[in-house]
Amino acid sequence: MMTGSRIRKIGWAAVLVVCTALYLALHLRVNAVKSEVRQAERRIVALQEEKLLLETEFETRSSQQQLATWNEVEFGYRAPNADQFIEGERHLAQFGTPRGANAPAPILVARAPAADDGQSTFASFVSPMSGKAIAAEMPEGAMPAPPGEQDLAARLIRGTARIAIDDVVEGAR
Repeated sequence: MMTGSRIRKIGWAAVLVVCTALYLALHLRVNAVKSEVRQAERRIVALQEEKLLLETEFETRSSQQQLATWNEVEFGYRAPNADQFIEGERHLAQFGTPRGANAPAPILVARAPAADDGQSTFASFVSPMSGKAIAAEMPEGAMPAPPGEQDLAARLIRGTARIAIDDVVEGAR
């Protein structure tokens, strides 16, 4: 037979188990509600950002319409037509005008005077990585290769060389 104190202990243990189970259920429910609140807050922030983006888009488009109206009415500007675009340098050159009679001759020679010690007065190029000077001049007597039909990649990876332009021009005459 069970005594009264033993029944009381079992009763208290049962109450403790029931309270723990209720606490666990309540805790899980609170975390679920917190998760829903966080998701709702994220959605609100996303909608506010989308609203701001749409407002900016609307204002931009309305100001573009206003600019188009000003350009058309006030300044007489129009968008270019398809026949106004050019296809290349030759097409662009057709729009050029010949040099006038009083126009100065184009400059063909660019040379820096030699220093007293015979060295070039051109500044050396300095590597930004190492801080050391980089040779930017061609060796004596070396002529550059004539420009040929090279693609852009070949021209970009080609090393830069300094040449005296007047020597090349005089050699071509």
